[in-house]
Amino acid sequence: MKIEKLNADKIRITLNMEDLKENDIDFHSFMSNPIQSQDLFMDMLEKAEKEVGFVTQDYRVMIEALAMSNGNFVLTVTRICPEKQKSTYKPKKLNIKRKTPNIDSKKAIYAFENFDEFLAYCEFLQNDILKLLDDFSSHTRLYEYGNKYYFVLENLNMNEHLLKSFASSITEFAHFVEESDLFESKLLEYGTIIFKDHAVSTCFKHFIK
Repeated sequence: MKIEKLNADKIRITLNMEDLKENDIDFHSFMSNPIQSQDLFMDMLEKAEKEVGFVTQDYRVMIEALAMSNGNFVLTVTRICPEKQKSTYKPKKLNIKRKTPNIDSKKAIYAFENFDEFLAYCEFLQNDILKLLDDFSSHTRLYEYGNKYYFVLENLNMNEHLLKSFASSITEFAHFVEESDLFESKLLEYGTIIFKDHAVSTCFKHFIK
């Protein structure tokens, strides 16, 4: 973990996969859930206060997160100065709940807001890591359920390089769905199957020229 002070009210925190593993944080959950709700974020703020004097008590904070192509994660944290005059604003305490580590899961589900978002993801992959996706997951399906589209990946290859590359590409288009096995049961019962297998390749064949 590397912490840099950019100015009096802004810092940059750089994390890698080892930082997540050391803190028992699941990679998919870290990238897809609000960072403010994770224990690791509170640990980072405490470390930032000790190392670079970045105090956030009684401040609101804004976070920008970016997954880099080299597998690192860059968080830019900006503290919003409270008004000088007396205010009735009281900072809310963050609700912290530790997530059960799931780094060894062999299945993942990502939700796209609409089919156009899935198409955009497929178009992005054709110039980037389409072959890598086949190496990462041997079975992929696409469901429609509740006006959203769910991309299901099974038999995941948990190679660290593949995991980094996959996540850095999909997090711009979709969000991770917790409790994948339970949720897929709902998809099987109530959802409509769009692509039974090789979802991205099939989408290319029929929708992308």
